[in-house]
Amino acid sequence: MSLSFSIVALFIVATVVWLVASRRQSLPCPVWLRWCVELDNPFARNNRAAVILDHLDLEPGMTVLDLGCGPGRLTVPAAQRVGPAGRVVSVDLQAGMLARAKEKARAADLSNIEFVQAGAGEGKLGRDRFDRALLVTVLGEIPDRPGALKEIFDALKPGGILSVTETLFDPHYQSRQTVARLAAEVGFRERGFFGNRLAFTVHLEKPVGG
Repeated sequence: MSLSFSIVALFIVATVVWLVASRRQSLPCPVWLRWCVELDNPFARNNRAAVILDHLDLEPGMTVLDLGCGPGRLTVPAAQRVGPAGRVVSVDLQAGMLARAKEKARAADLSNIEFVQAGAGEGKLGRDRFDRALLVTVLGEIPDRPGALKEIFDALKPGGILSVTETLFDPHYQSRQTVARLAAEVGFRERGFFGNRLAFTVHLEKPVGG
């Protein structure tokens, strides 16, 4: 059995386990399955960390929010792209996920990351702080999605972009229509769309003066 086949098989099994466990509630990916979150989905190119960040046009000096960062799959490369003059604020509800993200940041010798243990919508993001925000396969896990999106909207600078990524393999998958409706309700406007129904990223802009 090849290594690639084994990885795909493990990914499928883990997805099924998580799907069954999450059927009745918005349950975040458990820490013991963090290895699954760390891997780029072998079936969905548009969910790969590099692709998501390429679309976001990160520049040195930017401040980025990675909400629901998990084990830091996007935190570390985002911090590398914004450089020492930039900053990434990585937020997750689970201490175990943050511990893994911190471990990876240390291994990459990065000091421009702030880690915060909190849930979305708890009011800990501040206002007009971020140039970019990431919400990668997280939206469906949030009990108060309108409240969380409003908090992100307020935390972004005018003209800032929220990047929302969803994949059909996620137990809490949100359709493009659902994302668009929720985002519009708090004031976002769609700036760009990448991918397809299987896996997509939508960019939502906080209008200047919003």
